[in-house]
Amino acid sequence: MSAAARLVDALLDRGFNRPAVLDISEAALEKSKLRLAGRASQVHWIVADIAQWEPNRQYSAWHDRAVFHFLTTEEQRLAYRSVLEKAVAPGGIVVVGTFALDGPERCSGLPVQRYSPESLAAELGPAFACTAVRYIDHATPAGKVQRFQFSRFVRQ
Repeated sequence: MSAAARLVDALLDRGFNRPAVLDISEAALEKSKLRLAGRASQVHWIVADIAQWEPNRQYSAWHDRAVFHFLTTEEQRLAYRSVLEKAVAPGGIVVVGTFALDGPERCSGLPVQRYSPESLAAELGPAFACTAVRYIDHATPAGKVQRFQFSRFVRQ
């Protein structure tokens, strides 16, 4: 989950024990730590490139708000899938948000890969069964609308 997101706040509010937050940007993690103040010590903070990270435990839930669509090469996606298979316990829930097929082709000046629920499921492979899909129209600060699709999977 991106450190800029506030999911970690909600997880702590609901009593989740030691959620982990991974971001490639140490500055983003520091910003979140400052926001959480004293509660920051209840979070496992990880600075890493998700495609190169080696998890040292398994998780019951994984939330990717908008990382996967930036992985534009097959090598990057296979590395992500390998990490996902190691990091998520059998029966664990995986939520991945990507730009939908009718979403933008670029974000923050970078190319992205757009997905349908089916094409995302194919990328994640047979270890993950898609159980739900939701489309969301996100309004940017500039007033543009970006179409996302969020797919929920269960680790087999």
